Amino acid sequence: MRRKTEASRWWAEVELQVQFFDLDPMQIVWHGNYIKYLEVVRCALFDKIDYNYVEMGASGFAWPVIDVQLRYINSAKFGQRLKLRADIVEWENRLKIEYLITDAETGARLTRASTTQVALNMASGEMCFVSPPVLLKKLGVE
Repeated sequence: MRRKTEASRWWAEVELQVQFFDLDPMQIVWHGNYIKYLEVVRCALFDKIDYNYVEMGASGFAWPVIDVQLRYINSAKFGQRLKLRADIVEWENRLKIEYLITDAETGARLTRASTTQVALNMASGEMCFVSPPVLLKKLGVE
């Protein structure tokens, strides 16, 4: 596991623009849509390590999210460009990813988050208590 001051070896960033359909009646991004933003950058991260959802399934494992933590710092608004970043910070017994959502222009922090996922053997339906070798191989830590 890395210390908070260290950069992750496995990370991805994407930018997106806030769309009208993501807003709530107060004209800010509805809190539930941040989960969707996490998924967008998580997919980019999985693509970057060559272990996206198709490859996960082909390897015989699913990785359900078992925990989500979100801290809203500031609201995102219509038309705002966001930078989404995801970093893998734990991988041995579970997959923990930390996220940072910032204003793409100013760098101002908007949201911090983390997700925890565990490997699930698709054939048996059993949760794995250690990450399967395929993940370690994709991360280059086997």
